[in-house]
Amino acid sequence: MKKIIATLALVCMASLVWAATTPKEEVSERLNTAASVMQAVMGAPDKGIPDEVMKGAKCVAVVPHLLKAGFVFGGQHGKGVATCRTTTGWSAPAFFTITGGSWGAQIGGESVDLVMLFMTDQGAKHLIDSKFKIGADASAAAGPIGRQASADTSWKADTEILTYSRAKGLFAGITLNGAWVRPDEDSTTGFYRRSLTQDQILLGKVPAPAGARTFLASVQGAKSQAATR
Repeated sequence: MKKIIATLALVCMASLVWAATTPKEEVSERLNTAASVMQAVMGAPDKGIPDEVMKGAKCVAVVPHLLKAGFVFGGQHGKGVATCRTTTGWSAPAFFTITGGSWGAQIGGESVDLVMLFMTDQGAKHLIDSKFKIGADASAAAGPIGRQASADTSWKADTEILTYSRAKGLFAGITLNGAWVRPDEDSTTGFYRRSLTQDQILLGKVPAPAGARTFLASVQGAKSQAATR
């Protein structure tokens, strides 16, 4: 009986350890997938994010595998990761969720990679402060496509967020009006092993863990590529 109790205790302890480490593993996978999305974005020869747009971004947010689905009524849900420019480089990653509805003739479902570029101080402030609603609290528009954005200046008209989608290797602008962006506290706690606020992370008050290097390098690399073209 003692052996059985001891065995059960070990199984329970192992289960607790597994449960504690799984969130961080999931978040680490999200970071690596987001890095792959950024690399693909900047690797697209003619149909990616314009260099001028990328160079002007104050914050970069990526949602791998944003799920869009519905019949007439549609919706989207995803978990993302963001970083903002600070005086010493790019901040540690902050985690968020995006959920919302849309109206239109939608049939079936689609999983897309989403990239959001926060182009103004006010747009970045929304991301840093707390939850916000795209289209109500922060203006957003589908971003221009192509390496040069000089021919299309509409995106410069105080648009706070430019949004892009990637599905089956193709890039396009995407409209997300009505979607809510909220801090993902579970992922934050799982990755950092403590509770942190968005402003602590995105204002550079928290050092970036080793697990964030690949994602941050992909953002830095995207900026560097844009600067040298």
